[in-house]
Amino acid sequence: MFLAADKLRKNLEPSDYKHVVLGLIFLRHISLAFEARHEALLREDPEAAEDRDEYLGENIFWVPKEARWSHLQANAPQPTIGKLIDEAMTAIEAENPTLKGVLPKDYNRPALDKVMVGELVNLISGIALGVEGGAARDLLGRVYEYFLGGFAGAEGKRGGEFYTPRSVVRVLVDMLEPFPDPARGVEGRVYDPCCGSGGMFVQTERFLEAHGGRIGQLAIYGQESNYTTWRLAKMNLAVRGIDASGIAWNNEGSFHKDEWRDKKFDFILANPPFNVSDWGGERLREDVRWAYGAPPVGNANYAWLQHILHHLAPNGTAGVVLANGSMSSAQSGEDVIRRAMVEADVVDCMIALPGQLFFSTQIPACLWFLSRNKKNGRFRDRQGEVLFIDARKLGFMADRTRREFSDEDVAKIAGVYHAWRGEADAGTYEDVPGFCKSATLEEIKGHGYVLTPGRYVGAADVEEDDVPFAERFSSLREQLERQFAEAEDLTAAIRRRLAGVGL
Repeated sequence: MFLAADKLRKNLEPSDYKHVVLGLIFLRHISLAFEARHEALLREDPEAAEDRDEYLGENIFWVPKEARWSHLQANAPQPTIGKLIDEAMTAIEAENPTLKGVLPKDYNRPALDKVMVGELVNLISGIALGVEGGAARDLLGRVYEYFLGGFAGAEGKRGGEFYTPRSVVRVLVDMLEPFPDPARGVEGRVYDPCCGSGGMFVQTERFLEAHGGRIGQLAIYGQESNYTTWRLAKMNLAVRGIDASGIAWNNEGSFHKDEWRDKKFDFILANPPFNVSDWGGERLREDVRWAYGAPPVGNANYAWLQHILHHLAPNGTAGVVLANGSMSSAQSGEDVIRRAMVEADVVDCMIALPGQLFFSTQIPACLWFLSRNKKNGRFRDRQGEVLFIDARKLGFMADRTRREFSDEDVAKIAGVYHAWRGEADAGTYEDVPGFCKSATLEEIKGHGYVLTPGRYVGAADVEEDDVPFAERFSSLREQLERQFAEAEDLTAAIRRRLAGVGL
């Protein structure tokens, strides 16, 4: 399906074309849901069929006559199809305030081949053809997600800015198990401070439904600084029937304009951009979020970690994707912040990932799991312990350039974590040489507070091989400069003592 659609794009860049295609898939989705409800109401009560409350009560968007897919499909061969689609998008936004400013409305621009647009309408008309009701809407939601991944791959590095590969998201979600548990202080608030196209939320709701929950039990909050990506997220959640009212946009971002500054969250999932150097840190030297030390101006990794910790509820847990260097870097005081976090016992688990999982970088990444309270009654008391997992040998090559985790890989990683936390029916945890190790804070101290799993699980590979050379060299040079300074101080002290010795 994606390849068929991609053949139609001709001279359009994937970054432009994705909005054309995804907008049409979204329009097909909400129109399908509307028309199914419309037909049912016509059979029951024809007057109710034009009552918008009959749709809003079922979490279905109201679609005016001129915006319904059947009307657009009938006019697909016409040269005016681009204008009709733009008018349909405008009409839907006017009738549904939650979609205001979200839908693409540039199908009539001269650069867009109207024959191609018509062919796309016909192609997308075939999605879920003959599939009934909720199953059709679910299929369209999955198609939207599938196309997001396809466009991320086509855009390469730029694609990683709005999309986290599904298998990585699954590891995060299956590890954290986002499920409300009010009796134990977990209300079900989920947050992503750099939410991209919203994949974390989609997988969270999918996990909830798979474990007997229902959409709506979790409260979704997010923030995105890229306006076009924010629009993708709003549409992505809408096609899944997820309330997206908690997804905020501003171009200043979560550091400088925190839309949810007074809220705490039970589950936080995030894939921040790696090693960002221009995050405006020089304007945030004194900030309440930097409980473990001011993050360096030249790298936002530890700003993200501390922003997330600041927003964790008393019994909250978080999963964060970061560059491997975050586990061992000693640049600009990052080692001091990492030591403070370890000693505060907020680091729960560290996972080393294989390379080639991401569209945006070939450099291997890692997962940080953070916990506000390791003795909160939900699981066993894990105070003074950190679980290390080396997953670098897992996964399979989905294509020539990109690796994915299989269902078995995800289950293996998450299962070890659940057993280590002492969850019911998760089995008994045991260290597995080369794969997982439960280490004490004293052991971590012995490794200089470096959190690379290879140091603890006994992997044959040298963990520094995963750190880019420039980053490793800079770190070693900084460490060497400190040692030179210490040596000079020691030499001066010895000379002073010698000068005071009388012969």
